[in-house]
Amino acid sequence: MSCLRRTRHTPLFRLRRGFSGSSAAVGAEAEALPPPRPSAGRRVVVTGLGAVTPLGRGVGATWDRLVAGKCAVRSLAAEDLRLPAETAGRTLEQLPSRVVAAVPRGKGKDEFDEEAWTKDKSISGFISYALCAADEALRDANWLPSEDDKKERTGVSIGGGIGSISDILDASQMIIENRLRRLSPYFIPKILINMASGHVSMRYGFQGPNHAVVAACATGAHSIGDATRMIQFGDADVMVVGGTESSIDALSIAGFSRQALDHAKERGAKFYAEIRGYGMSGDAHHITQPQHDGRGAILAMKRALDQSGLNANEIDYVNAHATSTPLGDAVEANAIKTIFRDHAASGDLALSSTKGAIGHLLGAAGSVEAIFTVLAIHHGVAPPTLNLEQPDPLFEGAFTPLSAARKMPIRAAISNSFGFGGTNTSLLFSSPP
Repeated sequence: MSCLRRTRHTPLFRLRRGFSGSSAAVGAEAEALPPPRPSAGRRVVVTGLGAVTPLGRGVGATWDRLVAGKCAVRSLAAEDLRLPAETAGRTLEQLPSRVVAAVPRGKGKDEFDEEAWTKDKSISGFISYALCAADEALRDANWLPSEDDKKERTGVSIGGGIGSISDILDASQMIIENRLRRLSPYFIPKILINMASGHVSMRYGFQGPNHAVVAACATGAHSIGDATRMIQFGDADVMVVGGTESSIDALSIAGFSRQALDHAKERGAKFYAEIRGYGMSGDAHHITQPQHDGRGAILAMKRALDQSGLNANEIDYVNAHATSTPLGDAVEANAIKTIFRDHAASGDLALSSTKGAIGHLLGAAGSVEAIFTVLAIHHGVAPPTLNLEQPDPLFEGAFTPLSAARKMPIRAAISNSFGFGGTNTSLLFSSPP
């Protein structure tokens, strides 16, 4: 989750979150970036972060393990399916894929305490992840207002890809077994995607925009971008945003607390990064495959750059969507080469995909990877690409994914998220003002 905020003197959207460590030293070494274009609207910054991922509960644990090269991907076990013992084994044998990246559950420091977040019967898995991540982001942002006027200017934008599959399967089984009368009256509220935003709003009394995005694998990124626009247009001063997912094998939530820059400055908030660009496009091509020329990805990155007022050679890091599909990865890589040209070939542009460490989090992927991108700027560290042994031949010379974390000044970075149906999103973050 993250908390976005506006500033009084300059219109723009931003996210804010308190996190140990600082990129001040990195910022001092790097050349200052030009200011955003006046047409950008209110400036928006990241002021708070929260996450529940396969690497652990909490942003600190997740980031530390990511840059250390820890991998949460493992073989699927029968207990991961959370089915009766007599059917779990048979089901496991029939699955065509047995690879999982699951959120660690338990009472430990970095584990997700499921019991603590699912006390209400209307809360399903993906909603509980949203609540946990939102709470971390809000506390990190130091934004838990009690005044009505502040609550009225705080909104929520949390999306999901497929919601609570397990609850839908359970309900279907009841119908098959003629046990329809036992179907929970909370079934519908538990599976609606917008209930993640609804529960966060109700828990903290936020009466600003209450928004939910469903855009396949680009959901989390769209949630961040849409919330940024809401702040820029004056609909809210602070937005809690992110993506959440609860599928059979992998469960994850991440979010952002965003604020307008002027609002964040007024209350002395810490800034992780500024949101400079939000680019969107559609492939208009195929339900799952991208255009071979990468036009959709190129347009999304170009539009994010245009909105930011930055040139391609001012971007230091790209967090690629890169889902490990031969066609999709090659198309995205060529699109990045098209946009960044000599800058990519020079080796000055760091490139990685973090899915090798956490798996594909579907609707939550864009928001988790946006957090990684923000932290790359904040700490001056580009995270690695894990489990990549034979890069495609199109990667040549200095243009190749990082195999280990790299310490470097990162002034601006792009996070790509592309989804089924041809929806493409690129978020551009820069060091805070």
